[in-house]
Order: sequence, then C-alpha cells, then structure tokens
Amino acid sequence: MLQCSFGMAPSSLMVVDPTRPKVQNKPIANVMDNKPMANIMPFGMCQSMANPTVASATAAAMGVLTPMPCVPMIAAPWMPGGKEMIANMPALIDNCKCMCNWGGQISINMPGNVCLAEGK
Repeated sequence: MLQCSFGMAPSSLMVVDPTRPKVQNKPIANVMDNKPMANIMPFGMCQSMANPTVASATAAAMGVLTPMPCVPMIAAPWMPGGKEMIANMPALIDNCKCMCNWGGQISINMPGNVCLAEGK
C-alpha cells in the first residue's frame, strides 16, 4: 500500500512483470516500478495546487481549495533502493520514496513482502 502526501486515499503498487522472483507468492518490486497507472495507481483526490486541474478548480471556486481526481505523474525512480538486485535494479524496500510531478511525496505505508521491507 502506498500514500501520497497530497492524495486523499491510499493506493496500491502493482508489479506487472510476471517473470519477477516472488516472496510469499508475491512478485518483488524494484525501483523502476514507478509507472503511473501501471505500477502506481491514483490516490483518490489530489490536493496539490501544483496540479493544473486542482489550481483551475480552486480558481473557479474563488480560492477555496478544490481537490480533483488524482492522476499520478512520476518522472524518476524510487529512491534509495535496497542492496539486493531484482531484474538488474535495486529492490524496492519500505524506506523508498518517489516524487509526483505535482509535488507529492509517495511512500510505502504497508509493504507487501515483510522480509524485503526490513532490508533482509
């Protein structure tokens, strides 16, 4: 489970590569699992004024913050990544973060694989 600092709801991380190694029968994510709408699903409504749809709706509401549907915009991989390599990239672990172009920090609030979440 993921959370964005500007999102109004949690989201899920989806690992779509069926050839990935598995732990606890779940595919292991790496730092490149950062694709919007494929790996990172929407966070309900977005509250960031850097998001053009939120800014426009807020302006139309005479300055009253008006959240709009979240569409994540991720340009960079998760950081910092674990020591173990998964599909030639660092494993995604529980302290990794990535940034949405609208200013939100996306973090892991419930890892799916406990052994990698602890860096083991």
